[in-house]
Amino acid sequence: MAGETMLQFVGTEQAYPAKRAPQLRAEDFQEIANRYAAPEGEEQAGRCSQCGVPYCAVHCPLHNHIPDWLRLTAEGRLREAYELSSATSTMPEICGRICPQDRLCEGNCVIEFSGHGAVTIGSVEKFITDTAWDNGWVEPIVAGPARGQSVGIIGAGPAGLSAAEYLRMLGYDVTIYDRHDRAGGLLTYGIPGFKLEKPVVMRRIDRLAAAGIVFEQNFEVGRDASLDDLRARHDAVLIATGVYKARAIKAPGVGSDGIVEALDYLIASNRKGFGDDVPAFDNGQLNAAGKHVVVIGGGDTAMDCVRTAVRQGATSVKCLYRRDRANMPGSQREVANAEEEGVEFVWLASPQGFDAEDAVTAVRVSRMRLGAPDASGRRSPEPEPGSDALLPATLVIKALGFDPEPLPVLFGATDLGVTRWGTIRTDSKTMMTNLDGVFAAGDIVRGASLVVWAIRDARDVSERMHHWLKAKAAARRKAA
Repeated sequence: MAGETMLQFVGTEQAYPAKRAPQLRAEDFQEIANRYAAPEGEEQAGRCSQCGVPYCAVHCPLHNHIPDWLRLTAEGRLREAYELSSATSTMPEICGRICPQDRLCEGNCVIEFSGHGAVTIGSVEKFITDTAWDNGWVEPIVAGPARGQSVGIIGAGPAGLSAAEYLRMLGYDVTIYDRHDRAGGLLTYGIPGFKLEKPVVMRRIDRLAAAGIVFEQNFEVGRDASLDDLRARHDAVLIATGVYKARAIKAPGVGSDGIVEALDYLIASNRKGFGDDVPAFDNGQLNAAGKHVVVIGGGDTAMDCVRTAVRQGATSVKCLYRRDRANMPGSQREVANAEEEGVEFVWLASPQGFDAEDAVTAVRVSRMRLGAPDASGRRSPEPEPGSDALLPATLVIKALGFDPEPLPVLFGATDLGVTRWGTIRTDSKTMMTNLDGVFAAGDIVRGASLVVWAIRDARDVSERMHHWLKAKAAARRKAA
């Protein structure tokens, strides 16, 4: 094809074009986005078959009453639909925007099974909740009767924010400690604004603050206070930090300039969206404009990076993934969105090294093949000897996933129990760690997962903490 450079793997017949990414305008992005949105909430909701077995609700981690609020929406009873939706979720409009519905509710829709395309459940959820905000139906949080007990929450991500809401409604004083200057965790800094508009997140945080929840920003446990200090300050502590340690690539040249971590790249982009001063973006280090970008990884974070790079005006954007499309962990809808926007996917390819002069110039890639299934049931990639290629690159973004940080060391709490993977060890029934009164929930317990699972874990741990705190208060009264 004219104007394209074909990248040929040695020993294979497959070649990949290295072409310039299309220079899309803002209206082009919106047109692409509209293809995946519900035409009208009532119209889409009316497609629900009200089947006997609501597989959509069964496969929702929150077990939302999806068929019921779809029926209410179809009948035009939007306020009732919103109230039912929010009864099981603290962030329905956020889940409606970022949940991988194709793997959860929509992927298990009976209409989808029949080949007629799933009801766009996520778009309807977003529609009814945005309508509720626009019409003033979202009520302030009403704190329960004061209990004279306080809870400290470490981490202002979805698990921490959701737990804070539930615990405040139960009457506890709640303080959230977070190391960033804004609350929200990945909702604020890790997910691009084109997927999750930041005012949508900020209004949720403002609602929590209005309910009397205290936010301690720029606060690092271990630097500003130890875990023991927080235990002395509060009746109970919840660890909801998430997992932020980037998985490493072991390959020659990996430390070269121009090779960056996905989260650093996304945080810089989101900070610019807030209007912050971001020197690493302004000097080009974390800015894809005019660059040949290669993103390494196949999850949703990788999709966020490639789509951000296109919007920043990258010359070309490629996603390098060591398995095939069918074995990709990210949302297939996100892959389709990225392809629509001009991202090229190089499947069954793995980085073996990086060429660099003053900065990275290319990624050395080996062809892979799928072997026997690994522990997760996915077929393990194996290198094909003698097959290699060079991908031109002036910005490489590593998006291989996240592991837990060494919290016992960071928190000054070496007795805090962790698993062999570094996640916090908790009792399966109480959700408490080995330290009395210290609970944990979300990704820091289950490993890198979905926002909707963090919200579910927050709902569960709030209930467990409530029972424990009531017992603690009763013991105090008895002792007095």
